[in-house]
Amino acid sequence: MKLKKKELLLVGLTLFSMFFGAGNLIFPPFLGEQAGQASWLAALGFILSAVGLPILGVIAVAKSNGLTHLATRVHPRFASIFTLFIYLSIGPCLAIPRTASTSYEMTIVPFVGQYATSLLQLIYSLVFFSVALYLALNPEKLSDRLGKVLCPLLLSLIMIIFLGCFFIDNQGLGVPTGSYSEGQFVQGFLDGYQTMDTIAALNFGIIIALNIRSKGITDSKEVVISTMKAGFIAGICLASVYIILIIIGSLSGSVNGYHMNGAQTLMAFVQYLFKDMGMVILGAIFFIACLNTCIGLICCCSEYFHELMPKISYRKWAFIFALVSMLISNIGLDMILKISVPILNLLYPLAIILIVLAFIDPWIHHYQYMYPITVSLTGLGSFLELLPIIGFDFSFLHKIPLFDYSLGWLLFSVIGILIGLLFRKRV
Repeated sequence: MKLKKKELLLVGLTLFSMFFGAGNLIFPPFLGEQAGQASWLAALGFILSAVGLPILGVIAVAKSNGLTHLATRVHPRFASIFTLFIYLSIGPCLAIPRTASTSYEMTIVPFVGQYATSLLQLIYSLVFFSVALYLALNPEKLSDRLGKVLCPLLLSLIMIIFLGCFFIDNQGLGVPTGSYSEGQFVQGFLDGYQTMDTIAALNFGIIIALNIRSKGITDSKEVVISTMKAGFIAGICLASVYIILIIIGSLSGSVNGYHMNGAQTLMAFVQYLFKDMGMVILGAIFFIACLNTCIGLICCCSEYFHELMPKISYRKWAFIFALVSMLISNIGLDMILKISVPILNLLYPLAIILIVLAFIDPWIHHYQYMYPITVSLTGLGSFLELLPIIGFDFSFLHKIPLFDYSLGWLLFSVIGILIGLLFRKRV
């Protein structure tokens, strides 16, 4: 039995909705504004890392029967610690609280201005997480709720802004500026890398598999194949929307000048096109995008911790994560960001190399130490990348190839693979 085309499309749209949050809205228009005439080159780099890596992550986890199984190839203890940190980082310790605080800044603050108070934010977060919790209580129904309703609504609102591009007086794209003044492809790749969707991809597979099984698909091989197909659909949607947002950003730069971030770029553009109504449209876009991501993350974290501690039900975990995230979004997000962002920067290269190893596994599984050696050296490389962030900046670090681009860990990964090839299993 296979998924019908309509069902597969809904599952793909659900995966897209889970990926597409506030960060995905902000980075592309800022890229377009800053890159100007070189937007197409920057867009290639951005799509490679912001679309290619996450979709490969979904496929890698599907092929490996889950993140825990994939990470166990390194070591069972590594799998436990790595997976735990992944879920906490993209869950209640960073990503989930950020969905509420970001949507509040874009949905409520522009309309209330100086009347924005901590009490108002508390009320907003209570409503936001109540809605997210209600929709997350039945994770197998996400394809009906996100895929059928929220995702089409989100895409429709984005298209309204995009269609407005055809009614502006385009004065030509500006010259690349800021971080995009040179090396546009590399900078685009790095900005896509910073969306952190590759880490989320390692977790979303479990929820997508649940939705596929809820359609009556019981064969494990068919679940994997359907997950991979859904990943490609989500990738096409992500790439298409990113291109639209990059075009919006590049045109905004030509009529509104330059801004400090992508949120300001979008705000200036919609106000230029639609006046006050533009802020209503943009607020709705941010609310839906953040809500979709919040729902997906609550589902993933609750499923994982329910498997870890089955005595606590999935629904209780969902309630716990919604409550904790609501509190953090109001009282401690800044401190959590200071702690969690360095941890994410440490975990991200490990996630990427695990995905790479999963794809080349048919050719390397005969080498018994390939996974532990490569992941260990990658971890060393990402730790060295972390040192300047936490205040230990040594001159020798900058001599590592690509270190100044936050990609110095790549050399360590390559060395790890080469050393791993020296240890073939005895037959």
